[in-house]
Amino acid sequence: MSDDLNPPDLAPAAASDTSWGAPPAAPEATVLQGRCSVCGAQLAYAPGTRLLECGSCGNRVEIARPQDHVVEEHSYAHWVADHGRYEVASIGGQVLRCQGCGASTETKDVAGSCQFCGGALVSVTNPAGVIVPEGVLPFQVDGPAARDQFRSWVRSRWFAPGALKKVGDTESLQGTYLPHWTFDAETTSDYTGQRGEHYWVKEGDQQVRKTRWYGARGTVELSFDDVLVPGSTTLPTDRVEKLGPWSLDAVEPYQPEYLLGHSAVRYDVDPQAALPQAQAQMDGEIRDEVKRDIGGDEQQVHHVNTRYDQLMFKLILLPIWIATFMYAGRQWQVTINANTGEVVGQRPYSVPKIMAATIVALIVVSLLIWYGTSRA
Repeated sequence: MSDDLNPPDLAPAAASDTSWGAPPAAPEATVLQGRCSVCGAQLAYAPGTRLLECGSCGNRVEIARPQDHVVEEHSYAHWVADHGRYEVASIGGQVLRCQGCGASTETKDVAGSCQFCGGALVSVTNPAGVIVPEGVLPFQVDGPAARDQFRSWVRSRWFAPGALKKVGDTESLQGTYLPHWTFDAETTSDYTGQRGEHYWVKEGDQQVRKTRWYGARGTVELSFDDVLVPGSTTLPTDRVEKLGPWSLDAVEPYQPEYLLGHSAVRYDVDPQAALPQAQAQMDGEIRDEVKRDIGGDEQQVHHVNTRYDQLMFKLILLPIWIATFMYAGRQWQVTINANTGEVVGQRPYSVPKIMAATIVALIVVSLLIWYGTSRA
């Protein structure tokens, strides 16, 4: 973690036109060369490795590890001072030209596939103003394993229609990277509240618990590292958050090769919009620490004033598989954490099964009541 005196350059050294202070990008961006040197077919990242693999001849190419390339964090205060109000919606797209068929695609995505031949399109340059990812969490779960996770999830759903168990061979499966912001901070929080201490008094034949309250005030300090905030609204935020936790210690310095064979969306939530979400997560932990500091048997927190120092941030890409399937004329979507295998998604319910379970439960309750009454 560093807090340099100069605003950070968030663009990689190889792409001179990607930082927010750079001149506008050319209408046609530079695209990663992702073709096999043996047969010319498309290369794709092989999950769980540092290799690119040819889907045609099986040739493998190692992803070179750049020297002194580390995942850096950047001063939020310096970024705001340098950039002012940041409007991510005003950043335009760019043209990506397929290295296979030569077709051009205009997009705001970081990576995708050619709509004409399916070839990989991964941008290595970006329009002016785009913040480039510092890190990427590579895929660990490959396509076949993701399908197995999906099928297991489908077949384990309670009250699911019986026909749903047959879903699994025809659904679509797409690998994509979702942008996330991470925030670090050193916090100092001054608080006021009350500490409650229990005592017992005898009232008649019973012992009754009472509480004495004492004023409390103090200061707590906490360090936060890699507080995650989704940087895209492509998927519902609550569903994305349920996919965690992520193994962030496995994040690699960003290299576009990890994106070959997958898509990657550009963030549409800027750092200034993401920060309050990160602070809300921090505030929850801060209040818990305040209660521990107050002590006693019960605590009341009246006021907390927090100062956030050494506030740092970065952009990383996290991998997911998206499986979609049709059932009863409706499309359903399931997401799979491609780092841990966690599955979160939508599913249909069987009304007859729910009604049958309700009737059985009512019968059981009625029998228990009857049994208890008959023995009385």
